[in-house]
Amino acid sequence: MVLLDGKALSAKIKEEVKFEVEQIVKDKKITPGLAVILVGDDAASATYVASKEKACKDAGIYSVVHKMPSSITEQELLETINMMNNNPKLDGILVQLPLPKHIDTTTVLESINPLKDVDGFHPYNVGRMVSNLDSFLSATPFGVMRMFEEHKIDLSGKNIVVIGSSDIVGKPMASLLINAKATVTVCNSRTKDLKSHTKNADIVIIAVGVPYLLKADMVKDGAVVIDVGINRLENGKLVGDADFEGLKEKCSHLTPVPGGVGPMTIAMLLKNTIKAANLREKREAK
Repeated sequence: MVLLDGKALSAKIKEEVKFEVEQIVKDKKITPGLAVILVGDDAASATYVASKEKACKDAGIYSVVHKMPSSITEQELLETINMMNNNPKLDGILVQLPLPKHIDTTTVLESINPLKDVDGFHPYNVGRMVSNLDSFLSATPFGVMRMFEEHKIDLSGKNIVVIGSSDIVGKPMASLLINAKATVTVCNSRTKDLKSHTKNADIVIIAVGVPYLLKADMVKDGAVVIDVGINRLENGKLVGDADFEGLKEKCSHLTPVPGGVGPMTIAMLLKNTIKAANLREKREAK
């Protein structure tokens, strides 16, 4: 079994980004900039944002974290985003999700300049991704695709099951796989007899937030399993949506949790920020 080590691969990508930043600073005389908006005091979100901030600093990317109380109005948040849209030093804007219930997430995401949408959530970028056109890709699926590329896992013609249909992972993941000429089945919480779908899959990608949902008897010998889920058990242990111990003797490739897909998300966010920095002239010309 080949362990798909996202921690090691993300470190490699961050070194690539650091070099790309140096080239942009040298050639274009600009420093790539990323703004992150954090609303409220959710501990998990705060930890994730801190990791993004550190990754930017290490790569030489200018980073600003704009913290706002959970009591802010939707209009106040939209005004802040508009200010960032008009700030030429900020190449990427990221709104940390989830947002408080009184704020409409779709309205907020649609207010971000598509050329600064480094999370790849704006309908403009989603539409271009589905159409297999150049766009900002959602960081987690983008990271999974980079893992496939790194390990030379051919997707063309493969039967792939995606478990989970979220806008953040499941849907964009399926689109990228379809663009890679795979045969894709998307399962969700209402899928009947999940095992009947996964048992014949060459590759299974799971992202639902249910500990150990995917077990060894649900996949065929030699399957590739990508576990996007991350769950904290009552004892504090972090585990995935797949039963790693049960699957490791059966799979050809398997991601661990933690240390698998998770680190790739931030690495690909940095990649998107570099892409946005290279589009700065195009934005300013509009």
